[in-house]
Amino acid sequence: MSMILNDEQSMLRDSARSFLAENASVGQLRRLRDSHDATGYSRELWSRFAEMGYTGILIPEAQGGLGLGHVEAGIVMEEIGRHLSASPFFASSIVAATAIRHADPTHALLGELAQGRRIATLAVDERSKHAPEYIELTATQSDDGYRLDGAKTFVVDGHVADVLIVAARTSSSGITLFAAPRGTSGVGVERVAMVDARNAARVRFDHAIVPASAVLGAAGGGAAPLAIALDAGRAAAAAELVGIADEAFARTVTYLKERRQFDKLIGEFQALQHRAATLYCDIELARAALMKALRGLDTDPANASTAVSIAKARAGRSATLAVQEGVQMHGGMGMTDEFEMGFFMKRARVLQELYGDANFHADRVARARGY
Repeated sequence: MSMILNDEQSMLRDSARSFLAENASVGQLRRLRDSHDATGYSRELWSRFAEMGYTGILIPEAQGGLGLGHVEAGIVMEEIGRHLSASPFFASSIVAATAIRHADPTHALLGELAQGRRIATLAVDERSKHAPEYIELTATQSDDGYRLDGAKTFVVDGHVADVLIVAARTSSSGITLFAAPRGTSGVGVERVAMVDARNAARVRFDHAIVPASAVLGAAGGGAAPLAIALDAGRAAAAAELVGIADEAFARTVTYLKERRQFDKLIGEFQALQHRAATLYCDIELARAALMKALRGLDTDPANASTAVSIAKARAGRSATLAVQEGVQMHGGMGMTDEFEMGFFMKRARVLQELYGDANFHADRVARARGY
């Protein structure tokens, strides 16, 4: 299994890095936060994102996408983490697209997602902590289709999504995925302002009627595509965390080479050199775990869960260490809002919780290995 990007993947990385640096830097996120923007991202930028083809990375060519894989999606997510770019790419182009593709590979919605004309997101969690096995939202069959009753929380980009991919229980043991338009009668969406100035929502379903055609795949057959979509989201979040860690490290090293104290560059102090070297090794371990997870999702997604959990836990801890060291080595100004390191710290903290924190995934790996 190659852990090195090929020429095409390197070109994608360079393209995404240049595009995001020019159009969606940390400064853009600050402006969205300070202006209390109701959307939380730039629609114009999203259109340009689609024109570049990024929105179709995971969607087959037959449905208008690029037909690439999770390695390529991870490359873009890493650059999003490096620049803290605000966009629905994670929720729509990775998680929702993966759920739809594995539940109903020829669904018309895939083409609309590939072109960026519509945005979709996955609604799965119902508790304050990630617990995908706990689904109490019910889907009761009726003459008009299905009636959805229940609530979801921490729905990424839920208030701007055109379509909600809803995980519902259609029997005591069966999970079904539904593509429910956000404007469906009986669906209530409440935007939640997160600490990282990014989008999430609480969604309530109160006797919301969706037609039988809203079922993705077979009724009661949603567990497998849901599991793969969640793993795709976890790997993508790990990629963003690696991007955050890498950028925090790069900024910190630059500061160590510029800041003088006691007539010496602080990067000349051995204690700080050791901390920087330790952090570099930690990030590279996370990057290796991430690449293994992404390759696994491309070659054998049904059996990639252990590699994905290791990558998510490792990347979360590495990013946490990177932003903490960044704040400390920058001294007092590292704690100020004017300094951008705080944005990276807040985003890393939210991503830690998204689709399971390090403890969740350590437990998942232990259970998979019979402990």
